[in-house]
Amino acid sequence: MHIRNFRSGDELALHAVFYSAVHQVASQYYTAEQINAWAPPAFDAAAWTVRMREIRPFVVENAGELVAYADVQPSGYIDHFFVSGASARQGIGTRLMEHIHETAYQQKMTLLTANVSRSAQAFFERFGFVVVEYRTPMTRGVVVPNALMKKELSPDESS
Repeated sequence: MHIRNFRSGDELALHAVFYSAVHQVASQYYTAEQINAWAPPAFDAAAWTVRMREIRPFVVENAGELVAYADVQPSGYIDHFFVSGASARQGIGTRLMEHIHETAYQQKMTLLTANVSRSAQAFFERFGFVVVEYRTPMTRGVVVPNALMKKELSPDESS
C-alpha cells in the first residue's frame, strides 16, 4: 500500500472509489434513495474532474489499483474521505487518516473539520473527532444526513 499525491488522470478511478464506498459501505446507514442522490449511477465526468483537481487529494494505491483517497485543505477541512467498498475495514482508512494528521501537523494546522457521513462517524471519533452539529443537507433534492465534526490539534500532540 502506497499513499501519494493526486495526479492528473486519477479522476475516473477516484470516482470509482467514491461510488463503491457510498454504494457498498454507506448503504448500510442510508436508504437507497439517499445513496442514489449522493452517488448517482450517471455523473458529470467533467465536473468530477474539475472537483478532484481543485481538492488535490492524497491517493492510496494497493497493487497498482487506486483503493482510497482523501484530502485536507489549508483551512483544515477534510472535503473527501473514501475507501472503496472492496478495501473497507483493512486498515487503509487508518493509514490515510494518519497521513492527514501528519500533513496537518507539518502545515501547523490547529483544527481539522469534516462533514462526516453516518457510516464514517465512529471511524472519525476513534481519531478524536467530536460531533459539533448534526446536519440534514439536501443532495439532488434528497436529505442525506451527516455530522459536522472537528478535532483540535496542538503542536505537541501526535495522531
